[in-house]
Amino acid sequence: MSTLDKSNLRNVILEYPNQLKLGQKFAEDIHLPKENFSNLIICGMGGSALPGDLLSGYLQVASNFSLPVYVSRGYHLPKNADQSSLIFISSYSGNTEETISCLEEAILLGSKNVSFCAGGKLEQISKENHIPVVKYSIAFANFQPRFAATYAFAAMHQVLTNIGLCSKIEKFPAIDSLSLENSGQALAKKIKNHTPVIYASDKFKALAKNWKIKINENAKTPAFWNYFPELNHNEMVGFTNPINDFYVIFLKSENDQPEVKKRMDITRDLYQRKSLPCYEIILKGESYLEEFLFGLSFGDWVSYYLALEYGQDPTPVDMVEDFKKML
Repeated sequence: MSTLDKSNLRNVILEYPNQLKLGQKFAEDIHLPKENFSNLIICGMGGSALPGDLLSGYLQVASNFSLPVYVSRGYHLPKNADQSSLIFISSYSGNTEETISCLEEAILLGSKNVSFCAGGKLEQISKENHIPVVKYSIAFANFQPRFAATYAFAAMHQVLTNIGLCSKIEKFPAIDSLSLENSGQALAKKIKNHTPVIYASDKFKALAKNWKIKINENAKTPAFWNYFPELNHNEMVGFTNPINDFYVIFLKSENDQPEVKKRMDITRDLYQRKSLPCYEIILKGESYLEEFLFGLSFGDWVSYYLALEYGQDPTPVDMVEDFKKML
């Protein structure tokens, strides 16, 4: 372990992709009656919203789940929230003010609500209002919400399974995170002193966003993300005259639709003509979830070793904590 890594984040990266069973266990006793729900709304901020992105992508690609899914980041519920909504309130700390605000609105609305947290005000308010609470208990010191995405995803999916809205995931894919460490470290060295730009197809856009967030919070440096085919209609043009040292990373799946694969290849060729360095990662796995977890682990190693390249402790997010105090 590096002396910079004071909280041993490396161990978290090694372990957490394969802790999905634990997430299921957190939620196994949460039961709601099956109703004619109008939609599923997941409220959260930062790392506590990431499991909502993963769940939304998984439900669209890998199951017959029929409800519209919305991930809401902010102080208020979306306009389409109503009494028939199923609303997941997600805050790892339980004290995120935007998420608490959404919970209070959901209580007044009279929707069916479930809270996901490790404690805090969210747990207290939920219990006072007889709202089921999925409580996380994770045995890592200085644990950061951005690394709870797999636990929370599995817990949210299990609640849906308990209700009868989707089938239980009987077997989670096993990810050999250690085998990706050297590749992640090598890519971190390549992108050092560049601004990373991460691209993926529409169905893996949550993965590209996750890479961006982990680079921000672990390496303490800017990064950006986008997805195909949308970026071909706007962002691509911005690289006609690149005025920074960008490094473009393509997250590619063999299961991406052929039209998107073609767009990725053409975009890479156009960027390389502009002398933009590009790197392709093929997501490996037998299923959407396995490919996602493979990409998640790869990105975590990249962000971890990029932090060390910049002399940063990858765990703390001091600017966020200072900001909260100033609020």
